[in-house]
Amino acid sequence: MHARTRFAGLIDQLTEGITTLTTSERWQRYLDVQSRFHRYSVNNVLLIGAQRPDATRVAGFNAWRRLDRTVRKGEKAIWILAPMVYKTDESEAEERRSVRGFKFVPVFDVMQTDGPELPSICHRLEGDDGSEHYNGLVAVAQSIGFTVEDHEFTGSTNGDCSHAERRIRVEPRNAPAQRVKTLAHEIAHSVLHEHFDRRAVAELEAESTAYVVCRALGIDSAGYSFGYVTAWAGGGEEAITEIRGSCGRIQKTAATILAALELPVEQAA
Repeated sequence: MHARTRFAGLIDQLTEGITTLTTSERWQRYLDVQSRFHRYSVNNVLLIGAQRPDATRVAGFNAWRRLDRTVRKGEKAIWILAPMVYKTDESEAEERRSVRGFKFVPVFDVMQTDGPELPSICHRLEGDDGSEHYNGLVAVAQSIGFTVEDHEFTGSTNGDCSHAERRIRVEPRNAPAQRVKTLAHEIAHSVLHEHFDRRAVAELEAESTAYVVCRALGIDSAGYSFGYVTAWAGGGEEAITEIRGSCGRIQKTAATILAALELPVEQAA
């Protein structure tokens, strides 16, 4: 089968999986919980990062209680700015409000809380599938000028890529299959995203590339990749539109990685 046709088939499988996921009850539960988290301003994102760099999901004390989670005793709050809103017109026709400054309010990261697990649409891969290819992917990264090292992250991070330091880091405590997928994802970032306009598109491209590479290596990353792509892209139709728009870049990057591994795409399951 021609490589281009095979790549197109794999990308079709990715979009079909996203369509199925975003019509499921699991997706709806995920959205219900996500709707309770605020989208923070750039300034507040910087404040959160300065105080707790490993933060992933933050919310106020009472917001966590509504999610059946409690902030552990003695945890140090993360302070962000919240607007002070006042009513300016209490007429029955229209109630107007105005912002008259800001005040600091405390929030807490999910890792500072105890309670039932939040709904997730990404499940880390288990098992040793494709583990024999990890060193090969390390060599691919090195061939384009990037070092690869193990790093124990806090929170849910599995890996990262620094163009400034020409370095990729991968979480060593994950299963071999997850480490292979993560490394493929970060190599895609190293090739595609030294400069980019939209983080969501960058993550979609990197994970879609990792999905194609993993299929060629005999790893089924659907349980992680479908949810990851969808969460970043914002929904089923949006994700599919973005994938189609990036299809050429995804195919080319996956082909480059597989060629460096001397593994033809025809071997993909």
